[in-house]
Amino acid sequence: MQRVCFLLKVRPERLAEYRERHRDVWPEMREALARTGWHNYSLFLKDDGLLVGYLETEDFEAARKAMAETEVNARWQAEMAPFFESLDRRPDEGMHPLDEVFHLD
Repeated sequence: MQRVCFLLKVRPERLAEYRERHRDVWPEMREALARTGWHNYSLFLKDDGLLVGYLETEDFEAARKAMAETEVNARWQAEMAPFFESLDRRPDEGMHPLDEVFHLD
């Protein structure tokens, strides 16, 4: 199982709305994530807008590609894009995994 962690930056003026949107993620989005191999997926948000994402998957690139092919992901990414700073593409394309330097099992 591959562990993936990534960082993004939410615009400070959009933090409250970003949190609200994630309190009720669309059921079809949740189902698509599970079906395409996104497991144990969590997002953590600091008050300064730093967003830390974590997930486990068999193959991150395959899971990301499968998710990108879903209609619900296209709608979700279009709605979420304005929340982020310094992205010149969809948020899901801006997720660059961090190098794992230590893991205690």
